[in-house]
Amino acid sequence: MALSLEEVPSTITATTREEEKSNTLVEEEEEGDEGKGTWKHAAFHVATTIATPAAYAPLPFALASLGWPLGVSSLVAGTVATWYSSLLIASLWRWNGKKQITYRHLAESIFGFWGYWSIAFFQQVASLGNNIAIQIAAGSSLKAVYKYYHRDGTLTLQHFIIFFGAFELFLSQLPNIHSLRWVNALCTISTISFAGTTIGVTIYNGTKIDRESISYSLRGSSSSKTFKAFNALGAIAFSFGDAMLPEIQNTVREPAKKNIYKGVSAAYSVIILTYWQLAFCGYWAFGSEVQPYILASLTIPEWTIVMANLFAVIQISGCYQIYCRPTYAYFEETMLSNKSTSQFTLKTCFIRLTYTSIYIVLISLVAAAMPFFGDFVSICGAIGFTPLDFVFPAVAYLKAGRMPKHTTLRRPIQLLNSMIATWFSVVAILGCIGAVRLIIEDIKTYKFFHDM
Repeated sequence: MALSLEEVPSTITATTREEEKSNTLVEEEEEGDEGKGTWKHAAFHVATTIATPAAYAPLPFALASLGWPLGVSSLVAGTVATWYSSLLIASLWRWNGKKQITYRHLAESIFGFWGYWSIAFFQQVASLGNNIAIQIAAGSSLKAVYKYYHRDGTLTLQHFIIFFGAFELFLSQLPNIHSLRWVNALCTISTISFAGTTIGVTIYNGTKIDRESISYSLRGSSSSKTFKAFNALGAIAFSFGDAMLPEIQNTVREPAKKNIYKGVSAAYSVIILTYWQLAFCGYWAFGSEVQPYILASLTIPEWTIVMANLFAVIQISGCYQIYCRPTYAYFEETMLSNKSTSQFTLKTCFIRLTYTSIYIVLISLVAAAMPFFGDFVSICGAIGFTPLDFVFPAVAYLKAGRMPKHTTLRRPIQLLNSMIATWFSVVAILGCIGAVRLIIEDIKTYKFFHDM
């Protein structure tokens, strides 16, 4: 509550005046950094981050590794849990009176030094793993389009991975997430278009197959079934990956909480309309024979498959960019001052081109060397997204003490958050075991730079 003029001591010191002046400047600077995006822009960013073809195209394969009962229940539980967790993270926007503009700073404000570096580690794993998987998926889609027009063409998957990396290097010169809003609007449209096209073609292909030949039984030895199930849990966790919500919320205008709640809920409406239908239709159509990337299972009509692949590449390009940003932010904090990052000087542009080039060359090299799409999806989901999307939000909300005012709701929420954190910690461990095992098996089967 503000003091009246009579309550202010008449002998205020010069130091106090300087502190007041400094505080005023900080407040003005913070107001100047307020987000400009609407809830619709937030929905575009969240939908682009989560609902990417690289995320939900493997879902039919995940269901095939779990079977109908466990697969459906895991998918529904993952949807509800991540939507709830996103709202928890959004509610901590100004939990201590200060904006938490990145996931790392939010963790630091609640857990201190170890919170900051733990989240930085998980976020980097999620970002790197996600972009490796995305680049493999984009290269596969571009190759499929190329083979449609040039069946005897000599270009390999590795060529298209490099082409996609070059395009991402161009987009990486845009300064921040907000500058990607129209790119991500196009990506959201492509998400819906990809899902609609793929679902329709999947059902069409399914009707052309002798249904009596389709089996939904789990195949392989007992150990193989177990590891495939572990791997599937990691893939489902990956499909709901959103390691960037505080960064997205920082782009939204006030009231930031209300706008991000609406944006998240709108994005999850898109997710439900795409994820569930594609997962169920893909598993129904091809059963246990469904491929890790659903488009690889489709055969007719070819022109619609080409269209779905093009939609996938467009959508993936925006998702890739959002997940670059935590790494880019680290370079900017290290190499440039906050003031210089907002100015397009020749030096700034050169430095940005240098570190973005290094990042994309490394991602492209790994993606080209080990193009095992399904394995990277699972290990990224297990090690990166599960802690960020399931475990941390539940624990952070309890640690921050942001419990409901109604005492009757406190105990159920404490119990729910504890159950989510515990169960998904187990999922992270199991998913990691399954993914590592499959990567080892693939490395034994394929050579580096294999043209998948």
